[in-house]
Amino acid sequence: MAGNPRNGRPYRRLCARQRSLGLPCWWCGHDIRYDITGRDAGRHPDAFTLDHLVPLSRGGDLLDPANARSAHRRCNSARGNRTSIKQPRASRRW
Repeated sequence: MAGNPRNGRPYRRLCARQRSLGLPCWWCGHDIRYDITGRDAGRHPDAFTLDHLVPLSRGGDLLDPANARSAHRRCNSARGNRTSIKQPRASRRW
């Protein structure tokens, strides 16, 4: 049985390339804390994660740079495998 492809060198290289761009979160637009690395990055909601424009569960390519996006851990988790962009809710105070 093959190992986890996210532990492979091509995936780590893609993550490093995306991290080096220093882009804001593509989902919410706020700055990402790129200084959080190692074990802390696995728990901190503002840490960098590699998100995929087309989710892997919907046929997206794991290693395609055109499918890679920088995101907060919390934004990536909240998005799940949805493909639509969240719409702002209307205020109930009119």
